[in-house]
Formats: sequence, C-alpha cells, structure tokens
Amino acid sequence: MPSLAVLKVLLREVTTAERIPRTTEPDLVMQDEAQVAAYTRAGREDGVMAPVYLFHCANICEVLRPGDRVLDLACGPATQLAMVARLNPQCQFLGADLSETMLGRARAHVAALGLTNVEFVHTDISKLSMIADQSIDAVMSTMALHHLPTLATLEATLSEASRVLKPGGGIYLADFGRLHAESSVRYFADQYADRQPEIFTVDYYNSLKAAFSVQDFRQAGQALTARAKLYSTFMVPFMQVFKSAPRTNESDRLRGELRKIAEELPDYHRTDLADIRTFFAFGGMRAPLLG
Repeated sequence: MPSLAVLKVLLREVTTAERIPRTTEPDLVMQDEAQVAAYTRAGREDGVMAPVYLFHCANICEVLRPGDRVLDLACGPATQLAMVARLNPQCQFLGADLSETMLGRARAHVAALGLTNVEFVHTDISKLSMIADQSIDAVMSTMALHHLPTLATLEATLSEASRVLKPGGGIYLADFGRLHAESSVRYFADQYADRQPEIFTVDYYNSLKAAFSVQDFRQAGQALTARAKLYSTFMVPFMQVFKSAPRTNESDRLRGELRKIAEELPDYHRTDLADIRTFFAFGGMRAPLLG
C-alpha cells in the first residue's frame, strides 16, 4: 500500500486544475563532473534510484533474447545498461549518448564489472545515421528521453528507434511523465533529499519539470504503436513506458537472479519497488520476472 504522503499527491494530481508547462532542463547535455557524479551515484544498485532501475531491468530482460544486438538510447553512466548486460551475457549492447563525460563514466563502470559485451558510441540519439535500417534486435532507454529539447526531437528519436529495429524486435523505452501540480513535482524531487546530494535533488526536480506528457509520448511514438504498447502508472502518469510483447526464453533463470537482487535491497527500497510494481500493474503493465 503506498504511503499516505504519496496518496495525497495522487489525490491532488487527480483533482487539481493546475497544469504546469514543460520546462526544458538548464543543461540538455550533462557534462559537469559534479552533476554526473551525483547522477551516477544515485543510480547505482545501492543508490536512491535502485528500485526504479531494478524494476526497469526486469522489464527490459523480458523483451530480450540470447544473441540480440541491443541499443540503449541515452545510456548515461551505464547503470541500467550494465545491470541488463550482466544478466544477459549472450547479448551484445551498444550504449549511445551525447555526453562525453557520461560515456567516460560508462566505460569505467563497464570495465570495473569486467563486462565484455558492451560498447559505446558518442552520438545524437535523434540522428542514428551510423546504424543501418533493421539492424538492431532490441531498443531500450530508461529515464533519459526528457533530456531531449523538443517534442519534434522526441519524435525524431522514436522514429529512428523504429527505423533501426528489426521486425519483431524488442522495445522498452521508459521515462518520467509530466505531473500537473508544481507541489507534486517538489514532493517527488525532495522525497529522498536526506539520502542524496543536493545537486541530485535539483537535477531530479529539473528532470520532472522537463518530462513529456503521456499525450506527447503517444504523439511522438506513432512509429512504434504497431510494435509496442504505451503504459503509464495508474491514475497519475508520473512514469510512462513503450513496451513490446515478451520475447525472452530464459524466464526461470532471470527470475531467480532478479529475485536475489531484490532480496538484497534495504527494506525502504523494497517498499519503493513494490509501490512501482503496483502503480504499473494497475496501469496494465506487470513485471513477471520479479516474481
């Protein structure tokens, strides 16, 4: 059961007439070392975003098959990418990002984990000219598309994802959804302020303000609608996902490994993970690999 504070936010979002506009982030490409360090730390498996990354990891694994070539759009410091790559050693992964600083962190993280199935490319994800048509088996992205400056750029990115993807390929593209009220944005940004650097709280706030609405996602992702379904969290779309049908043939192995990761989370993170699963389940998207 979600906390009383979260339920109050949901009630406010459902009843408010307020509609805050989308505000693009001050730094569309995160290069500042302090920002990158804070973002990286929050996303690691013991960081404040750990339950979110584990939830998305389970869903990404569901749309992959051994032997796949997988493209991660805006991979950042490779927190999500490395987690998925470690669980899917027979897949080959390509992480794409426009920030050289992020890619430096990503390469170091992958090397520290000893992963040999991950490569990186410095590129604009809305212009993937170096990748041939229908040459990718699965496309993934988590909590990054709000960095794009305009709806037109989002549409170009999702069109490129569709272009490079093989018929029947896997899709998992997740991001924040735009909230209605300024106070709701502030609540989520400040929720774990005591556990994270102030600079991450500020970046998180800016990310929530830059989020695209579900209507924006649906409009921009028309090239994907025949291949994936758009899901959002129940009642209040604070998170949204384009996800294709399951493709994995390793459900039993993955379920066991993901369960071990979940069991190692502290209690408050397990509570957060349960909340995310509940909100998406009521929105029509379950995460069966999490048990």
